[in-house]
Amino acid sequence: MASDFRPWDELFITDAIGDIFSRLSFEEKMNVIPLVCKSCHQGAKRPYHWQEIEIEDWSSRHEPDQIDRMVEKMVMISNGSLKKFCVSGVQSQEVLMLIAENAGSLQTLGLPRSNLSDSMMEDFSSKLKLKTFLDVSYCIRIGSQALETIGKNCKQLEVLRRNMHPSDTFGKPLNDDEALAIASNMPKLKRLGLTYNLMTNTGILQILSSCHELEHLDLRGCSGVNIGDIFVNENHPRLQVLGPHVEDIDMGDDDEEASDDSELEHLIIDLEDWAVYSDGELQGEEASETSDDEES
Repeated sequence: MASDFRPWDELFITDAIGDIFSRLSFEEKMNVIPLVCKSCHQGAKRPYHWQEIEIEDWSSRHEPDQIDRMVEKMVMISNGSLKKFCVSGVQSQEVLMLIAENAGSLQTLGLPRSNLSDSMMEDFSSKLKLKTFLDVSYCIRIGSQALETIGKNCKQLEVLRRNMHPSDTFGKPLNDDEALAIASNMPKLKRLGLTYNLMTNTGILQILSSCHELEHLDLRGCSGVNIGDIFVNENHPRLQVLGPHVEDIDMGDDDEEASDDSELEHLIIDLEDWAVYSDGELQGEEASETSDDEES
């Protein structure tokens, strides 16, 4: 019996599956890809379905080499369409530059605990001109020079997270270089996270006098800062200040609730298993089983 299936039917199915796929979280996408047919797989791989990628939870549970390979794969699939990309612990400078080279549409970039350095930020940040959100928390190899470069290149920056872990700053002398770099180069900031930084009142007051649009300032754990409520209320009535005293702190997420990794763990499939399907073709024994199912 002749088949009534037409090429545009397959195209319609591909588009429909792609639309559904675009609504899934990253973890759900990774879990679904190996289970779909070839046509559906092609729909799922379309770049515009990978415009927003948040894998900080996933990366916190995996080794650096796995993180680097996954990031490289995600960036290549997105094909320059990325608008939001958040990942923790990228170590390869080649992978970091790959992110920058595909950052033409990026608005939000989170790279906490990554192997960024002052020396590479000149070239890296020059490709991030449209950024409104940047997270470089716990990046211990960058300092005031990198922040100055970021400010000069990312003139639309509204949110900066430069949180540190107490173990990274404990026992080190107070220093306002990073605060002055922020104050001099990031006037449009609305939210600023500086937990456990080495800044003093001098640096923070410079930020407050330069960043007039600031609405949220996280200073928890900043032992060198002691700003009275009277100054803040009289001069910055819209500004919410957290700290410097530490009562309850979620490292790296400002006042947002931390996600529960345990709820997502069952959705994650192994990186190498997923890589088998990355070219849109099923391979090996599983491909044979899929073929038999389709024939039946």
